[in-house]
Amino acid sequence: MLKIALSKGKILDETLPLLAKIGITPEENPNHSRRLILATNRPELQLIIIRATDVPTYVEYGAADLGVAGKDVLMEQQIAGLYEPLDLGIARCRMMVAGLPDTIIHRRRARVATKYPHITRKWYAQRGEQVEIIKLYGSMELAPLVGLSDYIVDLVDTGNTLRANGLIPLESIAKISARLIINQAALKVKHSAIKLFLDEISPVLNHPS
Repeated sequence: MLKIALSKGKILDETLPLLAKIGITPEENPNHSRRLILATNRPELQLIIIRATDVPTYVEYGAADLGVAGKDVLMEQQIAGLYEPLDLGIARCRMMVAGLPDTIIHRRRARVATKYPHITRKWYAQRGEQVEIIKLYGSMELAPLVGLSDYIVDLVDTGNTLRANGLIPLESIAKISARLIINQAALKVKHSAIKLFLDEISPVLNHPS
């Protein structure tokens, strides 16, 4: 039995068509079902529906054999023991520094609001800058508007939300897309089944340019 961890939202919506291309479909619609473990038309494969930030943890501890996680989550959590063989080329966006135009820093250290403190700290450290990081869990764009922060670090897709709130992208930190991750122990114990899945999924991917 192979268990694949997925998270609801963009990753799930874009992973299901990939699975369908290789003949794998859930027996229930994940967006409507309350079940967290879904059978598929292949008896040897199940889908586990969990929070995006929990996918690497489930795979790390072997509760799932494989998972689909955004590169942002993998960069932030820095979990060892995960094999990352494929960029699935879906859920693409960019991690950006953004802020109000002509931002003037009135304090010794700039304040940066983000839900990615590890990535943010590393980014500024590489530039030789020290910043004060404020951890938030949502509505990043609000922080500069009310004076909570000078900048934000967040994922940007179309940029419409930034523009609607008067913010502009300032620097690009990384291109983000969803990656297939595998538990290293499962890769040994279930090698044949996992290799077969990789061989099936690889040809149908839209590889990033």
